[in-house]
Amino acid sequence: MNEPTALLADDEDLPRAELRRMLAAAWPELRIVAECEHGPAAVEAIERCQPDVAFLDIRMPGLSGLDVARAASGRCHAVFTTAYDSYAIEAFDAGAVDYLLKPIAADRLAQTVARLRERLAARAQAPELDALLQRLGSQFAQRDAATRLRWISASVGDTIKMFGIDEVLFFQSDEKYTRVVTSNDEAHVRKPLKEIAEGLDGELFWQVHRGCIVRASAIARAHRDELGRITLHLRDHAERLAVSQAYAWRFKPM
Repeated sequence: MNEPTALLADDEDLPRAELRRMLAAAWPELRIVAECEHGPAAVEAIERCQPDVAFLDIRMPGLSGLDVARAASGRCHAVFTTAYDSYAIEAFDAGAVDYLLKPIAADRLAQTVARLRERLAARAQAPELDALLQRLGSQFAQRDAATRLRWISASVGDTIKMFGIDEVLFFQSDEKYTRVVTSNDEAHVRKPLKEIAEGLDGELFWQVHRGCIVRASAIARAHRDELGRITLHLRDHAERLAVSQAYAWRFKPM
C-alpha cells in the first residue's frame, strides 16, 4: 500500500504542532501533506492533496470542521478534534467518523490510528457523511445558541460598564485583557479573546487576525496595499484594523 497521507486543520498553532508530534510517534509512516489554519484552506488542500485522512478541528474560522468534512464527504476519512466532550459524542461513537478530545491522550490517539490503519489496509471507502454531519451540525447549533454571549461587562474603576453584544464593533487582544470597542466607548475585560470567540456567532463576528475579531456589518471597506496587506476601515470608528494573511481569504473579490 502507498504511504498514507493526512491533512491537519486547526486554527491554533500549538494544538496543531502537538498533534503532528503525537502522530509522528503513533504512526511513523504517515506523511502530513498539508496544515491549515481555517476551513476554506482545508477544503482547498483536500482538493489539491487528496489526503487519506483529514484531522479537523471542529471550531475553525470561515468553515467549521463539520463543513470541511461535508465538502470532502466520501473522499477521505475524517477525524474531528474538539475540546468539548458534550458535543455529540454518541453520534461520533456510531463509528462513521472518529473524534479526539483535547488535550489529546496518547492511548486515545493509538485507538484512532489503529482503526484508520485497518480501514486503509482494507481499502475501505471513506463513508458518505452528509446525514451524520447534518445531525451533528444541528446539535452543535443548539449548543452554540444556548451559550452565545448577549452582554459583556467590564470593570472601570468603581464602575461596571455593560455592553450589549449588538453594540460591539470589535474585540482586540491586549496582553492579559481583551479590549471591547463600541462606536462611542471602550473597556477592557479579564477574559481572553479565544474564550470570548466561543460565545460569538461566527456569521456575525469575523476573526481577521489572531488578536482581533470584528463585527462584519461594521466593516465599511477593506484596503489592500501594494504588498498585499489588508487594512479594514470601519463605519462608525476611526481605528484601522489589520488583517493577517491567515484570514485574507475573507476579502477576496467575488
